[in-house]
Amino acid sequence: MTEVPNDNHARPPASVSEAGRYPIDLTGPHSHTLVIEPGVGSLSIGPPHLGKKADLHVAPDARIDWTALDAFLTPSGSPWPRYVHYTGSDAGFLEWARKRPIEEMTWTPVLSADTVADASQSILHGLHINLGHSGGRLCLQLPKRPFRLNVSGDLSRFSATGGMPSSLTLAPRTSRRKTDPPLRLPDLSELHQVTSLTLHNAPLGQPISLDCLDRFPNLTSLSLWGNFCDIGLLAHQARLTNLELRFMPDLEDLPPLNAWPLLDRLIAYNVEETAGKRLKQQMKTRAKTRPWTDHAAVSQLRKPEWWTTEFGRPFSSWPKRLAKLANEAYNVAQAALAQARSFSDAEAAITAFTMHFNTLKGIETTEREDLGEAVWQLSQSDHMIGEPITEEMAQGWFDAARNY
Repeated sequence: MTEVPNDNHARPPASVSEAGRYPIDLTGPHSHTLVIEPGVGSLSIGPPHLGKKADLHVAPDARIDWTALDAFLTPSGSPWPRYVHYTGSDAGFLEWARKRPIEEMTWTPVLSADTVADASQSILHGLHINLGHSGGRLCLQLPKRPFRLNVSGDLSRFSATGGMPSSLTLAPRTSRRKTDPPLRLPDLSELHQVTSLTLHNAPLGQPISLDCLDRFPNLTSLSLWGNFCDIGLLAHQARLTNLELRFMPDLEDLPPLNAWPLLDRLIAYNVEETAGKRLKQQMKTRAKTRPWTDHAAVSQLRKPEWWTTEFGRPFSSWPKRLAKLANEAYNVAQAALAQARSFSDAEAAITAFTMHFNTLKGIETTEREDLGEAVWQLSQSDHMIGEPITEEMAQGWFDAARNY
């Protein structure tokens, strides 16, 4: 779907399931024209600065008539869109969802003041709240029926009351520095009663402390992604029947499997090699006394260097063509830095890397931040200068050489 200039077409008929162009009264009469493309089940609504990332541009504080979408159905006759992404302050979609189910709703609230939003009667199968750096707090009254809740970003701006999600995923904003002090999750009040929890973090960023798990007394299912510390505290979660460990570079203090006597399902995928081998042996030993009744697997064991050379670079989400170019430029800069004997040599290497992207299309805010992170990583790589390259020094060279 994309937003195109308005035309003089009539309003869409009572039921629409065909691809085409349709004027809709989203924020006023014929305010937007929606282009529906075959096979696309999602719709993104957000401020103009999102550019092509939003199908329909709406000011963040604008009131939206969500019922304008009621006319649209999938070819099979179910409500369309199935997946909605919205950036703005209008929580009216929660009222709309009392009668019109939403399979997956992703909301990035833009709040100038503390806000209470009532989703208690909403039919939401999955709700993802993405909280930015600033703005008012969001207090959400949760649906009474089972649903999946995902909260990412600044978790200190979120609180919830009411129903309990069938599963909770938390992805707090962490820094990109694994040397930063561990992040500790804020108090999440009633959400500590969930039975199924997933914690997401970057594999090589600031670690999240697992001391937060002591506030979750009812956990039977736990999934961890990325970099964590205080791993030994997992031994307190004796009620676990499911444990998943993914993209974890440090499992040195992982308790032995007998810490979880009720465990029926175990997944360890892309984890550090030494602990992975130990876990694999424990898994086989346990099977002799109590066979696994569900899936149990330890796979993709990784050596220490894999995390930095194959996974740690900040280009993993880039389009393949750009990522290939970025990694090639990174390799050249890293090789040049390895020979650097002075700050001038280092500056030349980082400047050449930075300028490599001055003529490339597609370098926008996210890519610029990724390249800034790459420059920091390069500044920490091996060289022969005899003194450290400070972050401020590397950032200065980066800023002086870039035009993006």
